[in-house]
Formats: sequence, structure tokens, C-alpha cells
Amino acid sequence: MAAMDRLNNILEKHFLPIAMKISSQTHIQSVRDGLTLSMPLLIVGSIFLIFGFLPIPGYPEFMSSVFGPLWKARILYPVQVTFDIMALFIAIGVAYRLAERRKVDPLSCAAISLTAFLLLTPFNIAHKYSDIVLNVKGIDLDLIGSKGIFVAILTGLSTTEIVKFAVEKNLVIKMPDSVPPAVSKSFSAIIPAMLVILSGLTLRIIFEVTPFDHIHNFIIAIIGKPLTILGGSFIGTFLAVLAAQLLWSMGLHGPNIVGSVMTPIWLGMMDQNRIAFQAGEAIPNISGSTFVFLASKLGGSGMTLGLTFFMAFFAKSKQLKEIGKMSFGPGIFNINEPIIFGTPIVMNPILIIPFIVAPLVTTTITYFGMKFGFIALTNGINVPWTLPAPIYGFLVTGGHISGAVIGTVVVLISCVIYYPFFKIYDAQKVKEEWSFEQEAKKDEEEIGEFETI
Repeated sequence: MAAMDRLNNILEKHFLPIAMKISSQTHIQSVRDGLTLSMPLLIVGSIFLIFGFLPIPGYPEFMSSVFGPLWKARILYPVQVTFDIMALFIAIGVAYRLAERRKVDPLSCAAISLTAFLLLTPFNIAHKYSDIVLNVKGIDLDLIGSKGIFVAILTGLSTTEIVKFAVEKNLVIKMPDSVPPAVSKSFSAIIPAMLVILSGLTLRIIFEVTPFDHIHNFIIAIIGKPLTILGGSFIGTFLAVLAAQLLWSMGLHGPNIVGSVMTPIWLGMMDQNRIAFQAGEAIPNISGSTFVFLASKLGGSGMTLGLTFFMAFFAKSKQLKEIGKMSFGPGIFNINEPIIFGTPIVMNPILIIPFIVAPLVTTTITYFGMKFGFIALTNGINVPWTLPAPIYGFLVTGGHISGAVIGTVVVLISCVIYYPFFKIYDAQKVKEEWSFEQEAKKDEEEIGEFETI
């Protein structure tokens, strides 16, 4: 107990202030919220991706006989307009969310950000066939998909800051009050839009005379590759999971804070897997958004499903039993705020140990299980995070039975880790409840004696 108290004091003194600053930082919050704009679309695209590659014998032949030989290409159209252009949604979403916080017109900022992002993206694509190079007019889908995520984020942030600067310096066209608000906002955006476009044009021209050719190549080389190496490694993933659990232990939403930094990296890696899966190539990455959820969040952050089960069906403490009953149902669907704050796990010197240790153990087992080929890699399908563990694991590994198995195994492992701590905490709560009951009885007896007198 004394050691845990010292650890809590260290975390509160040194780690918590930094975490609070990160979680409340405007730009990080805007990136986090802006990225969520693409999530529903990616989930919808994933549904069509699943139907395009169902691992059922005879399924391709059946679909071909019913819908023709082009059935797969047609069923994957929604994938192209979700995954392949995700950077466009991110450029819009990040600018919009930051504009809300900066108190400038969100819709104008979103539209300007999208324009600036496309301005920074080259339209002419060089395709080489044998010794012949063909220049094709069009946008490289790679650059408006996962490869364009970092440029989209930076464009969304910088666009809104330029608009905010223009508004503060009164560099806007103001219309009379009699003009409808929609028209007035349109005119107000002209000068800020011009500043953004000029900035984007300058950057594009500068990069065109460098070896990078365009800003996407620069960002990928300078930022994207190092962060991908970090986020894709076991150590990087392990530390990210550790940081998320430490933050949760102090009452902060760890996955949101860590995700603000790591989600762009993991999302890009997940999409690399999706592209390889569609092309029938070897999947390149172990880590990624769906891997992290499969490995460390089934049953909710902290892998608490086993704890809710023990509390609901084996707790002797009345308090824990009731909390367990309320939390077990949501826990099956990976929702566990009731048990995190109701038990509580936050700042609980007994339960934060398995709350931190369990996800680290399951992440380690899942990572190396995939590395050595015992478990199928996640293939880029992004399914709803509320799916129960075996179903989630089955789908994100492309319908591989090993995905369902590991989804079940990590939950069982977390049960083993939680059990001794549950017993200790349950016994402690039983003693507290007994003491409370004795004090209550004593108070009732004293009140009875007073009434008799």
C-alpha cells in the first residue's frame, strides 16, 4: 500500500500536470475530434470490404454467377469513397473543430482547408509503363488517402489559425446588417481564403523546386516515417498503451489523450494493411488502430470485463455486486466507464495494478503471436468498437478463426490477472460494509434509548 501511495504521489506531481496540459491543448483536442469525422465512413466502407472478401467456400463463384464477373470491383466502390479519400474528411474535420474553439466560422474554415489541401496535392501523376512515362491529369489517391493524413491535419490547423489571424486584424469584408448572414459570412471569408490560398501556393512552388517535389513527400519523409516506425514497433505500442492506462488511473481519458498523437499513425498503418489485403499482398504492419483495440481494449479500457464478471456473480460485497450487475452488460460491448468510475478504479491502489498490467500483458501476447505467425494480422477492416470480443477479433483479422480465438484468450488472461486483486478488494469492501452496519445498528440503539427516556 505504501509503495502504491508513493507511486500515486509521483504520478500526481510529475505526470498528471503534463497530461492535463496535453488533454486541454486546443490543437490536440481539435485533431482528436476532427479525426472522428472519418470514423463512421471508414466503418461503412469496412462493411463493404468484408462483403467483398468473405472467407466462405464458393462465395466468389456464387456472387460472380449472380452479379457478373465485375461484382467485386462494384461492391468495393464504397471503399474507394471512404478509405481512399479519408484525408479530405480529416482536412475538413480538423479545421471545423478548431474553428469552433477559435470562435470563427467553422464551415468557411472547413471549405478553405479542403481547398488548401487540394492545392498542396499535385494533380499530374506520372505513370511508368516499361520505358514509357505517361503523364495523367488527376489526383493520386494515395495522397488523399492514408498517406495524406499528416498534411491534412497540418492544413486544417494552419488554415483556421490564418482565418483567426485575419479576423483579429480586421482583414475581412464587412457587409451591412441588412445582408443575410449566409451572404455576409461568404464575403467575410474572401480575404482569409486569399491569405490561405497564397500561403498554400507559395509552399507548393517552393517544394516543386526541391528534391521532394511536393509537401506530401516532405512530410512523409520527415514526420511520417519516423512516427510510423515508432508507432508500429512493439516498444512504441507498449508505451502508448501504458500511457493510456496511467492517465485513466488518474481519472483522465487516456485513450483520447494518447489517441490525439497516435491515431494518425495507427490509422495510416491500418489503411496500409487494407490496401495490401485488397491487392492480395502480404499485410505489412502488426500494429494499427484495430490491433491496439483488439490487444488492449476488449471489454473496455483496462480489459475490465473479467472484473465486472467477478463482481456481478462472485462478490460478497453488496456494493461491488450491484456495480458488477450494472457494468457487466455494457462491458460485453466494450463500454466500461460505469466500472472505472463506479467501483472506482480511478486512484484505487488495489485495482489500478491489474488495470495497468492486464492490457500490457495482452498487448505483448497479441503482438508476438502475430509476429511469429500464430495469429492472423489485422487486415485494415475497421468495424464498430462495440462488437463483443470474439466477433471483433474475427472480423478485424479478415474472418480468421485465430482472430476470434485471441479475442477470447485476451479476455480470459485479463480474468486471471484481475482475480486475486478482486478477492482482496472484495474482502476489504465486506469489512467496510460490516463496520458501517455495526455503526448504524449502534446509532439505532442509541436513538431507541433516547426515545425511551
